Amino acid sequence: MTKEGSQAMGEKKRVLTGDRPTGKMHLGHYVGSLVNRVRLQDQYECFFLIADLHMLTTRPQKEHIEALRENIREMVLDYLAVGIDPNKSTIYLQSAVHAVYEMNLFFEMLVTLPRLTRLPSIKEMARAANMDDEAVPFGLIGYPVLQAADILMPRAHVVPVGKDNEAHVEITREIARRFNSYYGEVFPIPEALIGDVPTLVGIDGKAKMSKSLNNAIFLSDDPRTVEKKVFQMYTDPKRVRADIPGTVEGNPVFIYHDIFNPNKAEVEDLKDRYRRGKVGDVEVKEKLARALNQFLDPIRERRQYYAEQPGYVEQVIYEGTLRMQRIGEETLSLMKKAMGLTGIWNRISRKARDRVKKQERQAAEG
Repeated sequence: MTKEGSQAMGEKKRVLTGDRPTGKMHLGHYVGSLVNRVRLQDQYECFFLIADLHMLTTRPQKEHIEALRENIREMVLDYLAVGIDPNKSTIYLQSAVHAVYEMNLFFEMLVTLPRLTRLPSIKEMARAANMDDEAVPFGLIGYPVLQAADILMPRAHVVPVGKDNEAHVEITREIARRFNSYYGEVFPIPEALIGDVPTLVGIDGKAKMSKSLNNAIFLSDDPRTVEKKVFQMYTDPKRVRADIPGTVEGNPVFIYHDIFNPNKAEVEDLKDRYRRGKVGDVEVKEKLARALNQFLDPIRERRQYYAEQPGYVEQVIYEGTLRMQRIGEETLSLMKKAMGLTGIWNRISRKARDRVKKQERQAAEG
């Protein structure tokens, strides 16, 4: 690998991940990616993008764009509340980093349409946006290419993602390999990092937690709201009375207990009694609500603190975006130099300047 594409001795490797700014974040975001980001920011140089361009692939209408300002603020407040530190990590606005547009164009030449259309996530996103095959825009099909530009712009080594985005990281790896093979070693080949809980089922017990499916517990939900949502949770449908033995495996209430309840002895006791028909759903859910609120209390407290600092969220985004603009231009320069595009323009401009100077001399002499 060339000096440009490698890490200098002693430098931290880089992490890139991010989210579409749809508003407040939920427990699924936390276990799927946010917890990894907090852990990694002490080990890596971390970049977290606010993926507003990706929003346009399914929501290009003006009313959705107008909602971005508040959605971005809510999302970044959640970043800060869970422990992402802007002194350690770069949080930036995707659309304000113009290098990503050029990189996206170059990378489009390195991947085929059939390869992109094989991704099941693209079809799932189209269905979620109520699009039939004829209504799917080019930008949605090319979504993974823009993701590749996001990842490769800081020349990232690690990409914390949910399980549903692992295939997109593989597209990035393929694009990076192809670019390097065509033009020389500019990019590291990034690795996907899947969370310990790659997919968290929603409170309905039917699908992964999602704001659009109305089955989410948000990081900013107040204690009473958390309690109400826990008591709406799907459990064992065959267990109509507390004295009937119930199933623990795959039961959303116990999945949440395993993840969020630090009192493992209590969890094992509840499981044992549930299997024997010696405990009711009310007690199991009450203890889950208590555990979730204990988990969320410090997050809610930090969120309120940052929300009460006028202009702070905007400052974090502004400073992070300026930094990423510099890095993006650096990467773009490395790409163009490797591709030979810089040399073409330099030769043309040099000959043009020489001609202009010659004309000026002739005019002065004549």
